[in-house]
Amino acid sequence: MEIRVLDILHQTMADGPGFRTAIYCAGCAHHCKGCHNPQSWNFGGGHKMDVEDLLAIVKADSLSDVTFSGGDPFYQVDAFTELARRIKEETDKTIWCWTGFTLEEIQADPHLAQLLPWLDVLVDGPFILEQRDTTLLFRGSPNQRIIYLKGQPDCDDIPGTVPLVPLR
Repeated sequence: MEIRVLDILHQTMADGPGFRTAIYCAGCAHHCKGCHNPQSWNFGGGHKMDVEDLLAIVKADSLSDVTFSGGDPFYQVDAFTELARRIKEETDKTIWCWTGFTLEEIQADPHLAQLLPWLDVLVDGPFILEQRDTTLLFRGSPNQRIIYLKGQPDCDDIPGTVPLVPLR
């Protein structure tokens, strides 16, 4: 199974707490006005990478957790589900995922929802330029939520997080 990847950032600290391996995928139909990554909108952009190769990259960095971003990983949900499942089964890494969909939209679509059980944190919702707030951590506008899907850590100090959301 393959994922169309734009870039992989190693040991980034901008895409979630701590060091992270961030996998930026190609393809997004949300087209948020003011998007900081409009080159990611092209579904034919970047290059194809096998899930097995991406898993090897993730596993090679013992210091970093994982981030899925883009584009929007939910437009390649089957492959990202396979990658996330393998990461969770074969490592102890956490996975954060950014999407322009809301959690409610994802939960309403069983095909999209297949990725949720493998994620630790979902940052949901479209970026709204008119609400842009550069003081927010890991979000561009306040409508976007940082949602813990596996339980909120006791040491959480990220403003704007949402308490644990039980999956249906």
